Amino acid sequence: MKKSKKIVILTGSPRKTGNSIAMAEAFTKEAEKKGHSVTRFDAADMTIKGCTACETCFNTGKACSFDDDFNKIAPELLEADVFVFATPLYWYSYPAKLKAVIDKFYAFLVGKRGVGNKECALIVCCEDKDMPMFDGIRFSYKQTTDLLQWKSVGEVLVPSVAAPGDIYKTNGLEQVIALADKF
Repeated sequence: MKKSKKIVILTGSPRKTGNSIAMAEAFTKEAEKKGHSVTRFDAADMTIKGCTACETCFNTGKACSFDDDFNKIAPELLEADVFVFATPLYWYSYPAKLKAVIDKFYAFLVGKRGVGNKECALIVCCEDKDMPMFDGIRFSYKQTTDLLQWKSVGEVLVPSVAAPGDIYKTNGLEQVIALADKF
């Protein structure tokens, strides 16, 4: 029997009923059904300032010396076994608020915490029908997770979804359920 894991999901969509949110919810439901605990942070609803590369990470007892909502995410991530990005594709990459969170992952390198011993996954959807549109976000995800020494368990990339609900016209939800089963 698989060990129960602590999973943190970070979403990027500002749409409460968006397609990537629907995928995050399907992943969560399946992961919880398997006995895992899931905590979700919606970056679009959070106050996250950009990283200033001050390199004072963890000097104040918090991941970031400048207090914003990243300091709510960081402790959960440090305790997590699994980290999942669930987002729409914005200009071939992450939405700005989600990218701001990822930029602050620098704290884990400077503070020598949260590196290694984590699994991760990428869940992305986009309006375009061409799979090469995902190349930018996939590159960023791979470089980020390689630098943090996290093990990628999989990716779900769903093209041709724009309007809320379009995800139900694809097999995207089935793909995220299968991804959740890998943990």
